[in-house]
Amino acid sequence: MKEVPFKAIRVTDSVWWVGAIDRTIRDFHGYGTPSGTTYNAYLIMADKVTLIDTVKKPFMDELLSRISSIVDPSRIDYIVSNHAEMDHSGSLPAVISRVNPEKVFASTMGVETLKAQLSFDRELTAVKSGETLNLGNKTLSFLETRMIHWPDSMFTYMPDDKILFSQDAFGMHLASYERFDDEIPKDTLEWEAAKYYGNIVMPFSPLVLKLLEKVASMNIEIDIIAPDHGPIWRKQLGWILGLYKRWALQEPTTRAVVLFDSMWGSTTMMARSIGEGIKAGGASPRLIPMGSSDRAEVATEVLKSGALIAGSPTMNREVFPTMADVMTYLRGLKPANLIGAAFGSYGWSGEGHRYMKDMLEAMNVEIVSDTHAVKFVPNRENLNACFEFGMDVAKQLLERCNECNR
Repeated sequence: MKEVPFKAIRVTDSVWWVGAIDRTIRDFHGYGTPSGTTYNAYLIMADKVTLIDTVKKPFMDELLSRISSIVDPSRIDYIVSNHAEMDHSGSLPAVISRVNPEKVFASTMGVETLKAQLSFDRELTAVKSGETLNLGNKTLSFLETRMIHWPDSMFTYMPDDKILFSQDAFGMHLASYERFDDEIPKDTLEWEAAKYYGNIVMPFSPLVLKLLEKVASMNIEIDIIAPDHGPIWRKQLGWILGLYKRWALQEPTTRAVVLFDSMWGSTTMMARSIGEGIKAGGASPRLIPMGSSDRAEVATEVLKSGALIAGSPTMNREVFPTMADVMTYLRGLKPANLIGAAFGSYGWSGEGHRYMKDMLEAMNVEIVSDTHAVKFVPNRENLNACFEFGMDVAKQLLERCNECNR
Protein backbone atom coordinates (compact mmCIF):
# COMPACT_ATOMS: atom_id res chain seq x y z
CA MET A 1 0.00 0.00 0.00
CA LYS A 2 1.44 3.36 -1.05
CA GLU A 3 1.80 6.19 1.43
CA VAL A 4 -0.52 9.18 1.15
CA PRO A 5 1.36 12.12 -0.45
CA PHE A 6 0.79 14.79 2.19
CA LYS A 7 1.62 18.28 0.92
CA ALA A 8 2.81 21.42 2.70
CA ILE A 9 0.57 24.50 2.61
CA ARG A 10 2.04 27.95 2.02
CA VAL A 11 1.55 30.51 4.79
CA THR A 12 3.91 33.23 3.51
CA ASP A 13 6.59 33.28 0.82
CA SER A 14 9.01 31.63 3.24
CA VAL A 15 6.77 29.81 5.78
CA TRP A 16 4.87 26.58 5.18
CA TRP A 17 2.41 24.62 7.32
CA VAL A 18 3.69 21.05 7.64
CA GLY A 19 1.52 19.72 10.46
CA ALA A 20 -0.90 16.81 10.78
CA ILE A 21 -4.69 16.43 10.86
CA ASP A 22 -6.16 14.09 13.48
CA ARG A 23 -9.80 13.32 12.73
CA THR A 24 -10.05 10.40 15.16
CA ILE A 25 -9.26 11.93 18.57
CA ARG A 26 -12.36 12.35 20.72
CA ASP A 27 -10.85 13.06 24.13
CA PHE A 28 -7.96 15.38 24.94
CA HIS A 29 -7.06 14.74 28.62
CA GLY A 30 -10.69 14.99 29.67
CA TYR A 31 -11.73 17.58 27.10
CA GLY A 32 -14.16 16.19 24.53
CA THR A 33 -12.96 16.82 20.98
CA PRO A 34 -15.77 15.71 18.63
CA SER A 35 -14.32 17.90 15.86
CA GLY A 36 -10.87 16.29 16.04
CA THR A 37 -7.76 18.49 15.98
CA THR A 38 -4.61 19.44 14.14
CA TYR A 39 -1.02 19.35 15.33
CA ASN A 40 0.49 22.35 13.61
CA ALA A 41 4.16 22.59 12.71
CA TYR A 42 5.80 25.20 10.50
CA LEU A 43 8.77 25.10 8.14
CA ILE A 44 10.77 28.29 7.55
CA MET A 45 12.66 28.23 4.27
CA ALA A 46 15.45 30.59 5.27
CA ASP A 47 19.21 30.31 4.76
CA LYS A 48 19.04 28.20 7.88
CA VAL A 49 16.01 25.98 7.27
CA THR A 50 14.04 25.87 10.52
CA LEU A 51 11.19 23.72 11.81
CA ILE A 52 8.87 25.23 14.44
CA ASP A 53 7.50 22.41 16.63
CA THR A 54 6.81 18.81 15.62
CA VAL A 55 3.67 16.66 15.98
CA LYS A 56 2.17 13.90 18.08
CA LYS A 57 4.26 10.74 17.75
CA PRO A 58 1.86 8.65 15.57
CA PHE A 59 1.77 11.46 12.98
CA MET A 60 5.50 11.81 12.31
CA ASP A 61 5.25 10.30 8.82
CA GLU A 62 2.64 12.90 7.85
CA LEU A 63 4.93 15.67 9.11
CA LEU A 64 7.93 14.34 7.17
CA SER A 65 5.83 13.84 4.04
CA ARG A 66 4.69 17.46 4.09
CA ILE A 67 8.25 18.67 4.70
CA SER A 68 9.49 16.47 1.84
CA SER A 69 7.06 18.17 -0.55
CA ILE A 70 9.14 21.35 -0.07
CA VAL A 71 12.65 20.21 0.86
CA ASP A 72 14.56 17.11 1.86
CA PRO A 73 14.13 16.87 5.67
CA SER A 74 17.88 16.36 6.04
CA ARG A 75 18.33 20.01 5.01
CA ILE A 76 16.67 21.25 8.21
CA ASP A 77 19.29 23.15 10.22
CA TYR A 78 17.35 24.15 13.31
CA ILE A 79 14.32 22.93 15.26
CA VAL A 80 12.49 25.23 17.68
CA SER A 81 10.25 23.66 20.33
CA ASN A 82 7.76 26.27 21.56
CA HIS A 83 5.90 23.81 23.77
CA ALA A 84 7.00 20.49 25.25
CA GLU A 85 3.55 18.86 25.61
CA MET A 86 3.55 15.47 23.91
CA ASP A 87 1.13 16.44 21.12
CA HIS A 88 3.87 18.79 19.88
CA SER A 89 7.01 17.01 20.99
CA GLY A 90 6.11 13.30 20.88
CA SER A 91 7.82 12.80 17.54
CA LEU A 92 10.74 15.13 18.33
CA PRO A 93 13.36 12.45 19.19
CA ALA A 94 12.59 10.50 16.01
CA VAL A 95 12.58 13.68 13.89
CA ILE A 96 15.93 14.70 15.37
CA SER A 97 17.30 11.26 14.53
CA ARG A 98 15.98 11.51 10.96
CA VAL A 99 17.00 15.14 10.35
CA ASN A 100 20.14 15.49 12.51
CA PRO A 101 19.81 19.30 12.84
CA GLU A 102 22.66 21.54 13.93
CA LYS A 103 20.73 22.75 16.97
CA VAL A 104 17.43 22.30 18.80
CA PHE A 105 16.09 25.30 20.72
CA ALA A 106 13.59 25.52 23.58
CA SER A 107 12.95 27.73 26.58
CA THR A 108 14.95 27.07 29.74
CA MET A 109 12.02 25.15 31.23
CA GLY A 110 11.43 23.55 27.84
CA VAL A 111 14.91 22.04 27.85
CA GLU A 112 14.28 20.53 31.29
CA THR A 113 10.82 19.24 30.37
CA LEU A 114 11.84 17.72 27.04
CA LYS A 115 14.74 15.85 28.61
CA ALA A 116 12.60 14.63 31.51
CA GLN A 117 9.66 13.31 29.52
CA LEU A 118 11.36 12.14 26.32
CA SER A 119 14.55 10.76 27.87
CA PHE A 120 16.99 11.52 25.08
CA ASP A 121 20.60 12.70 25.31
CA ARG A 122 20.60 15.19 22.44
CA GLU A 123 22.04 18.56 23.46
CA LEU A 124 19.35 21.26 23.57
CA THR A 125 19.95 25.01 23.48
CA ALA A 126 17.96 27.13 25.93
CA VAL A 127 16.70 30.56 24.87
CA LYS A 128 15.19 33.33 26.98
CA SER A 129 12.81 36.22 26.38
CA GLY A 130 14.40 38.86 24.18
CA GLU A 131 17.01 36.58 22.65
CA THR A 132 17.19 36.26 18.87
CA LEU A 133 18.24 33.58 16.42
CA ASN A 134 19.88 34.51 13.12
CA LEU A 135 18.69 32.35 10.22
CA GLY A 136 20.86 34.17 7.69
CA ASN A 137 18.27 36.10 5.72
CA LYS A 138 15.64 35.86 8.47
CA THR A 139 15.55 36.41 12.24
CA LEU A 140 13.57 34.84 15.07
CA SER A 141 12.99 36.33 18.52
CA PHE A 142 11.65 34.56 21.58
CA LEU A 143 9.18 35.46 24.33
CA GLU A 144 8.67 33.10 27.27
CA THR A 145 5.00 32.66 28.15
CA ARG A 146 5.32 30.60 31.30
CA MET A 147 2.12 28.88 32.46
CA ILE A 148 0.19 29.71 29.30
CA HIS A 149 -0.33 26.95 29.67
CA TRP A 150 2.79 24.98 30.71
CA PRO A 151 5.93 26.28 32.46
CA ASP A 152 7.96 25.75 29.27
CA SER A 153 5.65 27.59 26.87
CA MET A 154 7.04 30.34 24.65
CA PHE A 155 6.22 32.39 21.55
CA THR A 156 8.52 32.70 18.56
CA TYR A 157 8.23 35.88 16.47
CA MET A 158 9.53 36.31 12.93
CA PRO A 159 9.64 40.05 12.17
CA ASP A 160 10.59 39.60 8.51
CA ASP A 161 7.21 37.98 7.78
CA LYS A 162 5.36 39.60 10.73
CA ILE A 163 4.29 36.16 11.95
CA LEU A 164 3.84 35.05 15.56
CA PHE A 165 4.16 31.33 16.27
CA SER A 166 1.98 31.24 19.38
CA GLN A 167 2.09 27.55 20.41
CA ASP A 168 -1.21 26.67 22.12
CA ALA A 169 -2.43 30.26 22.55
CA PHE A 170 -5.19 31.30 20.10
CA GLY A 171 -5.65 27.67 19.06
CA MET A 172 -8.63 25.34 18.92
CA HIS A 173 -9.32 21.65 18.45
CA LEU A 174 -10.75 21.57 14.95
CA ALA A 175 -9.75 19.12 12.22
CA SER A 176 -10.29 20.49 8.72
CA TYR A 177 -8.60 20.89 5.37
CA GLU A 178 -9.10 24.65 5.71
CA ARG A 179 -5.92 26.10 7.18
CA PHE A 180 -6.89 29.75 7.61
CA ASP A 181 -9.44 31.62 9.71
CA ASP A 182 -11.13 33.28 6.72
CA GLU A 183 -11.94 29.85 5.26
CA ILE A 184 -14.03 28.77 8.28
CA PRO A 185 -17.43 30.16 9.42
CA LYS A 186 -17.03 32.77 12.15
CA ASP A 187 -19.51 31.12 14.52
CA THR A 188 -17.50 27.89 14.32
CA LEU A 189 -14.30 29.79 15.06
CA GLU A 190 -15.83 31.52 18.08
CA TRP A 191 -17.32 28.36 19.58
CA GLU A 192 -14.19 26.26 19.13
CA ALA A 193 -11.86 29.05 20.30
CA ALA A 194 -14.05 29.64 23.37
CA LYS A 195 -14.16 25.91 24.06
CA TYR A 196 -10.38 25.74 23.87
CA TYR A 197 -9.92 28.79 26.09
CA GLY A 198 -12.50 27.60 28.63
CA ASN A 199 -11.00 24.12 28.94
CA ILE A 200 -7.28 24.82 28.55
CA VAL A 201 -6.42 28.47 29.14
CA MET A 202 -9.03 29.75 31.63
CA PRO A 203 -7.05 28.87 34.81
CA PHE A 204 -4.28 31.19 33.60
CA SER A 205 -6.46 34.20 32.74
CA PRO A 206 -4.52 36.68 34.95
CA LEU A 207 -1.34 35.70 33.08
CA VAL A 208 -3.13 36.05 29.73
CA LEU A 209 -4.00 39.67 30.56
CA LYS A 210 -0.38 40.40 31.46
CA LEU A 211 0.83 38.73 28.27
CA LEU A 212 -1.58 40.73 26.09
CA GLU A 213 -0.31 43.91 27.73
CA LYS A 214 3.30 42.79 27.25
CA VAL A 215 2.85 42.07 23.54
CA ALA A 216 1.04 45.39 23.03
CA SER A 217 3.89 47.26 24.74
CA MET A 218 6.45 45.65 22.41
CA ASN A 219 4.97 47.53 19.42
CA ILE A 220 5.64 44.68 17.05
CA GLU A 221 3.76 44.24 13.80
CA ILE A 222 1.80 40.99 13.57
CA ASP A 223 0.06 40.06 10.32
CA ILE A 224 -0.29 36.35 11.08
CA ILE A 225 -0.78 34.33 14.28
CA ALA A 226 0.19 30.69 13.76
CA PRO A 227 -0.96 28.50 16.69
CA ASP A 228 -0.21 24.83 17.32
CA HIS A 229 -3.86 23.72 16.93
CA GLY A 230 -6.57 24.74 14.50
CA PRO A 231 -6.56 27.43 11.80
CA ILE A 232 -3.94 30.10 11.21
CA TRP A 233 -5.14 33.66 11.86
CA ARG A 234 -4.49 35.98 8.92
CA LYS A 235 -7.67 38.10 8.62
CA GLN A 236 -9.33 38.38 12.05
CA LEU A 237 -6.42 39.00 14.41
CA GLY A 238 -8.05 41.93 16.18
CA TRP A 239 -11.19 39.89 16.74
CA ILE A 240 -9.48 36.88 18.33
CA LEU A 241 -7.24 39.13 20.45
CA GLY A 242 -10.35 40.96 21.63
CA LEU A 243 -12.05 37.70 22.53
CA TYR A 244 -9.03 36.59 24.53
CA LYS A 245 -9.06 39.84 26.50
CA ARG A 246 -12.79 39.49 27.17
CA TRP A 247 -12.46 35.88 28.24
CA ALA A 248 -9.43 36.63 30.41
CA LEU A 249 -11.31 39.42 32.21
CA GLN A 250 -14.25 37.04 32.78
CA GLU A 251 -16.63 39.93 33.25
CA PRO A 252 -20.08 38.64 34.25
CA THR A 253 -22.82 38.39 31.65
CA THR A 254 -26.58 37.86 32.01
CA ARG A 255 -26.20 34.22 31.00
CA ALA A 256 -26.88 31.66 33.76
CA VAL A 257 -25.79 28.01 33.51
CA VAL A 258 -28.15 25.56 35.22
CA LEU A 259 -26.09 22.40 35.62
CA PHE A 260 -27.80 19.24 36.84
CA ASP A 261 -28.41 15.50 36.67
CA SER A 262 -31.29 13.37 37.90
CA MET A 263 -32.08 9.80 38.95
CA TRP A 264 -35.86 9.63 38.40
CA GLY A 265 -36.58 13.03 36.90
CA SER A 266 -37.29 15.09 40.03
CA THR A 267 -34.13 17.22 39.85
CA THR A 268 -34.77 17.67 36.12
CA MET A 269 -38.24 19.03 36.88
CA MET A 270 -36.69 21.45 39.33
CA ALA A 271 -34.04 22.56 36.81
CA ARG A 272 -36.66 23.26 34.17
CA SER A 273 -38.71 25.41 36.55
CA ILE A 274 -35.59 27.26 37.68
CA GLY A 275 -34.72 27.90 34.04
CA GLU A 276 -38.19 29.31 33.41
CA GLY A 277 -37.78 31.60 36.41
CA ILE A 278 -34.39 32.82 35.19
CA LYS A 279 -35.87 33.62 31.79
CA ALA A 280 -38.87 35.39 33.32
CA GLY A 281 -36.46 37.39 35.46
CA GLY A 282 -34.74 38.78 32.37
CA ALA A 283 -31.58 36.66 32.32
CA SER A 284 -30.60 34.00 29.79
CA PRO A 285 -30.65 30.40 31.11
CA ARG A 286 -28.50 27.59 29.69
CA LEU A 287 -29.76 24.22 31.01
CA ILE A 288 -27.14 21.46 30.78
CA PRO A 289 -28.13 17.89 31.81
CA MET A 290 -24.92 16.05 32.68
CA GLY A 291 -26.39 12.66 31.83
CA SER A 292 -26.08 13.58 28.14
CA SER A 293 -23.51 16.40 28.07
CA ASP A 294 -19.75 16.73 27.88
CA ARG A 295 -17.82 18.54 30.60
CA ALA A 296 -15.98 20.56 27.93
CA GLU A 297 -19.30 22.01 26.79
CA VAL A 298 -20.01 23.03 30.38
CA ALA A 299 -16.69 24.86 30.73
CA THR A 300 -17.37 26.72 27.47
CA GLU A 301 -20.76 27.91 28.68
CA VAL A 302 -19.43 28.85 32.13
CA LEU A 303 -16.71 30.96 30.49
CA LYS A 304 -19.41 33.11 28.89
CA SER A 305 -21.75 33.28 31.90
CA GLY A 306 -22.30 35.24 35.08
CA ALA A 307 -24.05 32.60 37.19
CA LEU A 308 -23.71 28.90 37.90
CA ILE A 309 -26.65 27.07 39.48
CA ALA A 310 -25.85 23.44 40.29
CA GLY A 311 -28.35 20.70 41.11
CA SER A 312 -27.95 17.11 42.23
CA PRO A 313 -30.04 14.34 43.74
CA THR A 314 -28.61 12.43 46.68
CA MET A 315 -27.16 9.00 45.93
CA ASN A 316 -25.71 6.84 48.72
CA ARG A 317 -25.57 9.95 50.90
CA GLU A 318 -23.35 11.63 48.31
CA VAL A 319 -23.61 13.95 45.34
CA PHE A 320 -24.56 12.26 42.05
CA PRO A 321 -21.42 10.92 40.27
CA THR A 322 -21.77 12.96 37.07
CA MET A 323 -22.12 16.14 39.10
CA ALA A 324 -19.11 15.29 41.27
CA ASP A 325 -17.11 14.77 38.08
CA VAL A 326 -18.02 18.03 36.36
CA MET A 327 -17.75 20.17 39.49
CA THR A 328 -14.27 18.79 40.20
CA TYR A 329 -13.33 19.55 36.59
CA LEU A 330 -14.67 23.11 36.81
CA ARG A 331 -12.89 23.79 40.11
CA GLY A 332 -9.57 23.06 38.42
CA LEU A 333 -10.37 25.53 35.64
CA LYS A 334 -10.86 28.35 38.19
CA PRO A 335 -13.75 30.29 36.64
CA ALA A 336 -14.06 33.76 38.16
CA ASN A 337 -16.68 36.39 38.92
CA LEU A 338 -19.62 34.00 39.20
CA ILE A 339 -22.65 34.08 41.44
CA GLY A 340 -24.56 30.89 42.09
CA ALA A 341 -26.77 28.64 44.16
CA ALA A 342 -27.50 24.95 44.67
CA PHE A 343 -30.61 22.79 44.45
CA GLY A 344 -31.69 19.15 44.32
CA SER A 345 -34.18 16.47 45.23
CA TYR A 346 -33.69 13.72 47.79
CA GLY A 347 -35.49 10.79 49.35
CA TRP A 348 -34.04 10.29 52.83
CA SER A 349 -30.98 12.11 54.13
CA GLY A 350 -30.52 14.81 51.48
CA GLU A 351 -26.77 15.46 51.33
CA GLY A 352 -26.57 16.02 47.54
CA HIS A 353 -27.75 19.61 47.34
CA ARG A 354 -25.66 20.58 50.39
CA TYR A 355 -22.55 19.14 48.77
CA MET A 356 -23.39 21.14 45.65
CA LYS A 357 -23.26 24.32 47.71
CA ASP A 358 -19.93 23.25 49.25
CA MET A 359 -18.50 22.63 45.78
CA LEU A 360 -19.67 26.02 44.54
CA GLU A 361 -18.06 27.70 47.53
CA ALA A 362 -14.83 25.78 46.89
CA MET A 363 -14.85 27.35 43.41
CA ASN A 364 -15.21 30.83 44.96
CA VAL A 365 -18.69 31.20 43.51
CA GLU A 366 -20.64 33.84 45.46
CA ILE A 367 -23.72 32.11 46.89
CA VAL A 368 -26.69 34.45 46.42
CA SER A 369 -29.64 32.29 47.42
CA ASP A 370 -30.41 29.63 49.99
CA THR A 371 -30.05 26.04 48.78
CA HIS A 372 -33.38 24.83 47.39
CA ALA A 373 -34.31 21.20 48.09
CA VAL A 374 -37.38 19.05 47.47
CA LYS A 375 -38.14 15.69 49.06
CA PHE A 376 -39.06 13.01 46.49
CA VAL A 377 -41.16 14.30 43.55
CA PRO A 378 -41.82 18.08 43.39
CA ASN A 379 -45.47 19.14 43.41
CA ARG A 380 -46.92 22.33 41.93
CA GLU A 381 -46.06 24.34 45.04
CA ASN A 382 -42.46 23.08 44.93
CA LEU A 383 -42.11 23.93 41.24
CA ASN A 384 -43.52 27.41 41.81
CA ALA A 385 -40.89 27.84 44.52
CA CYS A 386 -38.21 26.71 42.01
CA PHE A 387 -39.53 29.31 39.57
CA GLU A 388 -39.18 32.01 42.24
CA PHE A 389 -35.71 30.66 43.05
CA GLY A 390 -34.73 31.22 39.40
CA MET A 391 -36.30 34.68 39.41
CA ASP A 392 -34.27 35.61 42.48
CA VAL A 393 -30.99 34.47 40.93
CA ALA A 394 -31.81 36.36 37.71
CA LYS A 395 -32.56 39.54 39.64
CA GLN A 396 -29.23 39.44 41.43
CA LEU A 397 -27.39 38.57 38.24
CA LEU A 398 -28.89 41.57 36.42
CA GLU A 399 -28.04 43.87 39.32
CA ARG A 400 -24.47 42.60 39.29
CA CYS A 401 -24.10 43.06 35.52
CA ASN A 402 -25.57 46.58 35.70
CA GLU A 403 -23.12 47.43 38.47
CA CYS A 404 -20.19 46.15 36.36
CA ASN A 405 -21.30 48.20 33.34
CA ARG A 406 -21.57 51.53 35.19
